[in-house]
Amino acid sequence: MASELAIQTQHLRKEFGRTVAVQGLTLEVPRGEVFGFLGPNGAGKTTSIKMLLSLVAPTSGEARLLGRPISDRRIRRQVGFLPEHFRFHDWLTAEEFLALHGRLFGMDEDELQRRIPDLLDLVGLLPFRRAQLRTFSKGMLQRVGLAQAIIHGPDLVILDEPTSGLDPVGRRLVRDIIQDLRRRGTTVFLNSHFLSEIEITCDRVAFIKRGEVVQTSNLDELMEAETVVQIRGRGLSEEVVAGLRRWGQDVARSDGEVRVRMTDPDAVAEMTRFLVAQGVDVLALTPIHPTLEDVFVRIVGSEAGL
Repeated sequence: MASELAIQTQHLRKEFGRTVAVQGLTLEVPRGEVFGFLGPNGAGKTTSIKMLLSLVAPTSGEARLLGRPISDRRIRRQVGFLPEHFRFHDWLTAEEFLALHGRLFGMDEDELQRRIPDLLDLVGLLPFRRAQLRTFSKGMLQRVGLAQAIIHGPDLVILDEPTSGLDPVGRRLVRDIIQDLRRRGTTVFLNSHFLSEIEITCDRVAFIKRGEVVQTSNLDELMEAETVVQIRGRGLSEEVVAGLRRWGQDVARSDGEVRVRMTDPDAVAEMTRFLVAQGVDVLALTPIHPTLEDVFVRIVGSEAGL
């Protein structure tokens, strides 16, 4: 049901003149998930986010946020957003900046006075609360931007490259905040080119290419399904290698080794018995769990850049 979804799109399309930026985005994001939005440069990720936020009007198709059409202005009070390319009022102090955005969301002054110090402490900027934003580094601006995205306690937070420009400590801080949002039941829609961050943080991911979703998967199940077994042994004839295809169609031989992408990771023991029965001297049989980057390249294509 739509009421159970934080984001729902049907054939969402955006054209800029003769250029098609988003071909036809069909997507469902349940409430309470941390959802990764992955694709190569030029795949339409940022344009899709701008359509969801009514910053860009779709050419065609439909979209709903938190059960309401994106044209419903009331829904925007329940959504937080940190853009990739932000431009903040650099003459404001951190406190003034957050107060401005809190008032835009309709928060009262008493609530703001309680909320602002807590948020600045959360993002590690409380000692700089009275410093002007023009004195902040890019990483500090990224963190105060994250604070403004969640100041009003939104039900849905959309983050476009939230760890860009952050050092490892800053990236961990953002991960911790995202995990806290999940515990509170907040939906987080995350676009990031740091695939290791996505792998650690997200529940599910969608891979898009040329403005269309090519695959949506539970991240744990996706990574488990991607198990590759590396086999070293004597007697790995062409007939034996062909026989290994019953456990995975993706079978490759190189440098005296055979790699099998398993369709059923639990069948390793059965495959081992097959090798022994065929007279193979098995020297090593090693399961290898690929990274999300490996999976990304397989699904989206090796020519794609992030």
